Amino acid sequence: MSNESELNQLAQKLPEWLEASRSVTSQGRPASYIPELGHAPADALGITVMDGSGRVVTSGDCGLRFTMQSISKVFTLILALMDRGEEGVFQKVGMEPTGDDFNSMLKLELVEPGKPFNPLINAGAIAVSSLIHGVTPAEKTERILAFFRELADDASLTYNEAVYRSESSTAHRNRSLAYFLKDNQVLTEADEVEEILDVYFKHCSIEVTCRHVARMALVLAMNGTDPLTGRTLIPRRYVQIAKTFMVSCGMYNASGEFAIRVGLPAKSGVSGGIMTLVPGRYGIGVIGPALNDKGNSIAGVHLLQSLSVHFDWSMF
Repeated sequence: MSNESELNQLAQKLPEWLEASRSVTSQGRPASYIPELGHAPADALGITVMDGSGRVVTSGDCGLRFTMQSISKVFTLILALMDRGEEGVFQKVGMEPTGDDFNSMLKLELVEPGKPFNPLINAGAIAVSSLIHGVTPAEKTERILAFFRELADDASLTYNEAVYRSESSTAHRNRSLAYFLKDNQVLTEADEVEEILDVYFKHCSIEVTCRHVARMALVLAMNGTDPLTGRTLIPRRYVQIAKTFMVSCGMYNASGEFAIRVGLPAKSGVSGGIMTLVPGRYGIGVIGPALNDKGNSIAGVHLLQSLSVHFDWSMF
């Protein structure tokens, strides 16, 4: 089926599928451990699908603004790879799923050499944040914002101050992780823990809509080239690395189940966002703040499974 005919069918059927998925929001709830996220509407659900010609199909609450949270980790990983290369990044973080919660510190203490298992868990993303070029936290944050703005094609993209402050003031576990990293020499003597955490909290707090996320995902779907401008924004090799991590680690401890049921590279965030892509075809952004017990949007996962099964999108 061509993209055009598939998108036409999607436009016709998507509202029906979305409302069927919205019915499961009552089985989840918004994240509350970051207090500001707990204010999100629990029954919201929205989706944007964008193809390489820029055609967009949307449904539901796709205009709802939300913070990227862990979705941002995909792109800070890519930026760190562009700044430091593979060797520089993978000296600090591993390449394997953990089997633990995304904010666990268990293996930092028990498994040598004490570095995070992958860059998409909190400890790994904190380590990656330290690798972004910039003398000060403000310089690192500005470089991250500039990169995200280019990928999302929106020069006004910035972080949500209220969510940033809420996240920073309650981040006791993340501070513990960062000091573990410092003690294990993953963070160097020159790395100030609070400065690295400031960069981390701000990129997690970058505020987007489904359209932004779909646009960023589309660049990944096209192996690093923006199909609407023809410019290569990310080296193909680094897109390959990022997509591999999205498959193996992107949906927290439900990554294996998501790979089986949906079969697409994806990254979720505890604000209820999900970024996924159909390689070579579509970028997709979803928002559904009600989370399941793994920290993923319960209705968002349900909707993506429905679409993947109907259109046979699975890579596997």
